[in-house]
Amino acid sequence: MSTTTVQEVREAADALVAAFAEGRVDDYFGAFAPDAAFVFHTTPQRLGSTAEYRALWQQWEEQDGFRILGCASSAQLIQPFGDTAVFSHDVETRVATHAGEETVHERETIVFARAADGRWSAVHEHLSARTTA
Repeated sequence: MSTTTVQEVREAADALVAAFAEGRVDDYFGAFAPDAAFVFHTTPQRLGSTAEYRALWQQWEEQDGFRILGCASSAQLIQPFGDTAVFSHDVETRVATHAGEETVHERETIVFARAADGRWSAVHEHLSARTTA
């Protein structure tokens, strides 16, 4: 396992999570490849591109008043496989909508791929509900 690869993926994952947690939407979506796919337990269909996810996000904002108040990542694991790497973690996200504020507990896997320019880009995200003990 390459220490450099793990560190590069950790930096890419940390940047993605920080952008999400801080509500920096352009930076958040910029961390994904245009053709990334998304599987969320809260969405009935798989989203086939970053543009499709961003359009859904905008719909949430406009219709529900959706916004991120904060996000904490824990139990992180990075598994490199050549020019791809799997990042998994537990996430606790505070969100606000017109209905009020809530804290959501989830488990997430993000697959990163090294682009031709050497940058690590997220190409797949899978989010599932997590029960708390």
